[in-house]
Amino acid sequence: MARFAMAQEKIYALRREIARIEGRQPERFAAPTENGGETVLRHDGRAEGLHVPTFTETGTPHFDAALGGGLQQAALTEIVGRESRDGGIVSGFALALAAMASRNGRDEEQRPRPVLWVGMADMLLETGFPYAPGVEQFFDLAPDRLLMTCARRLEDALWVAEEAAQSGGLSAVFLEIRGNPARLDLTATRRLHHRAREAGRPVFLIRHSAEPEPTAAPTRLVISPAPSSPRETLAGALSRSIGPPAFSVALARSRIGRNENFLLEWNPHDFTFRERVSIRDRPVQENARTSGPQDPRGLVPASSVRSGSAAQAWGGLAPQRRKRRAG
Repeated sequence: MARFAMAQEKIYALRREIARIEGRQPERFAAPTENGGETVLRHDGRAEGLHVPTFTETGTPHFDAALGGGLQQAALTEIVGRESRDGGIVSGFALALAAMASRNGRDEEQRPRPVLWVGMADMLLETGFPYAPGVEQFFDLAPDRLLMTCARRLEDALWVAEEAAQSGGLSAVFLEIRGNPARLDLTATRRLHHRAREAGRPVFLIRHSAEPEPTAAPTRLVISPAPSSPRETLAGALSRSIGPPAFSVALARSRIGRNENFLLEWNPHDFTFRERVSIRDRPVQENARTSGPQDPRGLVPASSVRSGSAAQAWGGLAPQRRKRRAG
């Protein structure tokens, strides 16, 4: 009990120091209310307000449930790609989220607000700028709804992202950087998260060729490429064709503490995600032949016969060897 009390005291002292550096009063949270909100209590114990989070549904029930209801709108969301060669698939996933955010973020006249994409100059030169006709066709983002900003220094990119996030005139703000720069520390991400909460609009931090590190983002998604399924036709799947783009999504951090893996596809007609195969079921499928039937959505089950009877495993007969002729 003494160690627990000392640990709590250290945490409280750290929170007070962070609040002093950021120039605000320390605060604490009361127990969740019946409607799922959180009552913010200031340093004097007075209830200051009630925050009820709102979410953007992705179209996949299992993924939304793992996120705690969907992508939180008034928050910072981190999108990570571990390798530079995955920059295209990571940016494509981010553009899909931008399309959803643009549809949800509307002004008083029910017109979609634009999306701001803040990118570093070196990153945009390597991965390229978004192609306007393709973005409009596959993500339903018209050219006048996707604003681009190119920054040469990380300090400039952070300043633009913070100012744009607190303006309230945008559907979402995307900040695209490379690696793990020292300038983008926990304090910088806390400022971005605070701006998103104040404006009620999401801020997405895209990190290419980066390793996960402590940030203030309540949600972290690690994106990697996945093989596309064949194109579907009225007669069935078209052999040797390329279907919709697929993303392997690892939920590394969520607001409810669930860490799972998903295989999502983007539907360019309905502009929403759909879950093709849940990777979280694969370990169960691999051991299913000892406990139950195979899931037809999974991979081809491993053969239960030995390698010498490979022909029988494929439904054929083992070839009979001819006897050698004498002489």
